[in-house]
Amino acid sequence: MLANNGRSFNSQIFRKSRNLGKDFHTPKKGLNLFKNIEPMFDDTNISDNPLTVLPPVKPPRRLYTLAEYLRKEERSEELHEYENGIIIKLPMARGPHNEITMNTATALNIAFKSSSRKYRVFGGQQLIYMPKLNISRYPDILVICEAPQYFDDNQTLLMNPILVVEVLSKSTRSYDRTGKFDEYKTLASFKEYVIIDQNKPYVETRFQEKPNVWAFEEFTDMDNSIALKSIDCTISVKDIYNNIVFKV
Repeated sequence: MLANNGRSFNSQIFRKSRNLGKDFHTPKKGLNLFKNIEPMFDDTNISDNPLTVLPPVKPPRRLYTLAEYLRKEERSEELHEYENGIIIKLPMARGPHNEITMNTATALNIAFKSSSRKYRVFGGQQLIYMPKLNISRYPDILVICEAPQYFDDNQTLLMNPILVVEVLSKSTRSYDRTGKFDEYKTLASFKEYVIIDQNKPYVETRFQEKPNVWAFEEFTDMDNSIALKSIDCTISVKDIYNNIVFKV
């Protein structure tokens, strides 16, 4: 009984093993068993050379709060602007840039002596803050009327300029003409933008005639007078470029 059962059991195993052999046959030539299997990782950028130095992975840029930026800026020997968490170092200005800025501020202050309104001129170390964008900028010159309005208690972030002046530099001229203008337009008080080229006689004004409508004027002659409509005064191109020698 045991012997017979053993022979029967062995024969069953043999038959099953033969059937399994049919299932696990050698694949036909050209059959790709892995065509539908996706690779676990992308090795296209991995070199076979063990001495290859892979580029370092840049850590994510740290974002700062506005308060952190102001604390850092107060201790810094250089000027930085703030863009919604990002701190950006400002390039150094050339001599003609600084002289044109001072000339323009002086011309404005002289013009305001005959004005019936109390206009005030601020220089290039006064921050403008745009709350809607969480951005602060250092314009070259800004003008306010009557009392300044600050975002913070330390009177650092001014929010009510009427007129802003930017002297174009090589590294910032494109952004001064477009990006900054759009940023300043988010301030309800902002009515006029003045762009001054430091390499040639060229002054451009942009005045808000009504909401979303800005009038552009260009001045390229040293004898031109520039009427600044937002502050009701006139300055000359000659005064802006006083003592400036242009390269031929």
